Amino acid sequence: MRIAHISDCYAPRAGGIETQVRSLAQAQAAAGHEVHVITATPGHGEVRAGEDTDGAVVVHRVAANLPAELPVHPRTGHHVRRILAGMQPSVVHVHTGVVSPFAWSGLRVAAKLDLPRVVTVHSMWGALSRSGHAATRWALPWRGSVISAVSTVAAQRIERSLSLPVAVLPNGIDPVAWPATMGQAQPGRLALVSVARLAPRKRAGALIDVIAQAAARLAPEITVQATVIGDGPQRERLQRHIESQGLSLTIDMLGRRSAQQIREQFALSDLFVQASVLESFGVAALEARTSGLPVIARSQTGAGEFIHDGVNGVLAETDEGLVDAIVKLGRDRAALAAMRIFNVDTPPEQTWSKVMAVADELYAQAGA
Repeated sequence: MRIAHISDCYAPRAGGIETQVRSLAQAQAAAGHEVHVITATPGHGEVRAGEDTDGAVVVHRVAANLPAELPVHPRTGHHVRRILAGMQPSVVHVHTGVVSPFAWSGLRVAAKLDLPRVVTVHSMWGALSRSGHAATRWALPWRGSVISAVSTVAAQRIERSLSLPVAVLPNGIDPVAWPATMGQAQPGRLALVSVARLAPRKRAGALIDVIAQAAARLAPEITVQATVIGDGPQRERLQRHIESQGLSLTIDMLGRRSAQQIREQFALSDLFVQASVLESFGVAALEARTSGLPVIARSQTGAGEFIHDGVNGVLAETDEGLVDAIVKLGRDRAALAAMRIFNVDTPPEQTWSKVMAVADELYAQAGA
């Protein structure tokens, strides 16, 4: 099968949508498919714009000279039409976020060429943007495309906006890259960890408040030590808030870390905590769960795809529920250990082989 992925961004060391598109494309290539990626991201090697390669994947970079390397191009339609017409893919797989001008333009081109097409929305459509996304029902060729989202809760929001059926194509993970460990729990200490972009959409401030409240309720019997990994526009403000509240010994903000460093921190931690409510899936939480950590997250997110409430983590309706869950598991070490044992003994369902199988089903629907 010849598969063409279209994504605004595609860089070697990026995160978010890019990591998932790259991992899926590479897994499909390893399975014997001919895989291409069309992107507006410039290359930083020998090829800045034009045909490049990412191992077994052919990358077509439609890159313009724009400030901050913005992933847009004034002649997207012309270039994507030329590439697709020459390639004649079996299916076009378009990946979009909240706003994806390059991918949307690519979707329109694929529709005009009457190519089988699958669209995966990787973001959570919030209430404020719902009316705007509903308007795209008439501006974009959703009808005639097989539409998918990365989680059930994300799919439900898209269905309400577009009044069209939406399948679930979850994000994936390689369990070998995130080996599960039982860790070394220490009496009288509860080690929390979170990996998140420090931005308003991720509710980083709410995460700090949740940790602070849980630490206050567990003291003095249990000492909470939290590690927050990630960077973003709120980092300096959050650091000042932590210091002003006397939380410097409780919360350590490490900034950006490599995957290996994150794995090492997971092995030293007892719980993964996430406060976002606009998390369409939560790849960092899945990495933690795969590593063995119980996950505490909001129930409104896509974490429900891999966290079973009360079995291998907790899904809370409110921030107060997050605090309650941390306190409860901090005091009930047997329940905490049982959740970790479940995660260690039971690999997640979202392995790349299973994700590819779901993608193949969607491709077959699009071809039909």
